[in-house]
Amino acid sequence: MKAAIYQYNSTGLVKHANSDAISEPEAQLLLCFGAKSLLQDGKAFEMVRQKFPGADIAICSTSGEIYNTEVSDNTISMAAMQFSKTQLKTGSVKIEDYANSYDAGVGLISKFNSEGLSYLLVLSDGSKVNGSELVRGLNHAAGNTLLITGGLAGDGSNFHSTLVGLNGVPVHGLIAGIGFYGNNIHVNHGSQGGWEMFGLEKTVTRSISNVLYEIDDKNALELYKKYLGNEADSLPGSALLFPLAVILPDTGEQVVRTILSINEEDGSMTFAGDIPQGAQVRFMKANFDKITNAASGAALQSLEGDTLQPKIAYLSVV
Repeated sequence: MKAAIYQYNSTGLVKHANSDAISEPEAQLLLCFGAKSLLQDGKAFEMVRQKFPGADIAICSTSGEIYNTEVSDNTISMAAMQFSKTQLKTGSVKIEDYANSYDAGVGLISKFNSEGLSYLLVLSDGSKVNGSELVRGLNHAAGNTLLITGGLAGDGSNFHSTLVGLNGVPVHGLIAGIGFYGNNIHVNHGSQGGWEMFGLEKTVTRSISNVLYEIDDKNALELYKKYLGNEADSLPGSALLFPLAVILPDTGEQVVRTILSINEEDGSMTFAGDIPQGAQVRFMKANFDKITNAASGAALQSLEGDTLQPKIAYLSVV
């Protein structure tokens, strides 16, 4: 496999000097991660379609773009891939066509022939999809034997809507999958966290799926604002810096839940994954040094870890 990375910004499209020498017309896959404002009018898709005419093009809006070793805003980061042996198949579903995110996950898996499928990359709308339900649906339909990684699209600090595209102009509500076939592809993954917890451990006393209403019998949003202090005035944008640590009551596993939106009328908070009633929670805040080190640690895990373990890792796209 050969890979090249590109960045689109105000000066145009630039290819990084450390990229492999690929044939752009013969590239089979192009992954694009960019600011929603640059994606929604379709001009970016038309540009990359002309440059990579033979590629499957997957597009996802973000809350910041990573290009080589830099993080930026209002750009598009792209990775073009050219395979000599691995075959690709793509498929997508719209969340509006299903009763819930679990069923959408099952529906997406049905788009792929399981024979020879080694790995599935999933990019999902982040504003309309419950990530926990989607993962359960994917996992169940795949029989817990397939490595699936991916993420939820972002919307900067706006928390209004997100975009995903697959071989077309990106739209709301799309869940896209890229299947990698054959035994010649080698896939590892890693995950580490770098957040700091603060405050006392509390109990979720009222929640429905990924919507949190009460913590310790108190209004969840009011309590959250109390802990944020002055940062509460910047909601919902400041929620990016203050996720929630959740200890799942059934397994004792600790997960990090990112806030998607807040509702001032009923005092609720909607998260990217489930917040089970009875779970123990603590507030978290960003520590940028720790997050940077954790990203490095996750990369090392990917280099050193076992290959193609039957496990689903689902991360927010940034």
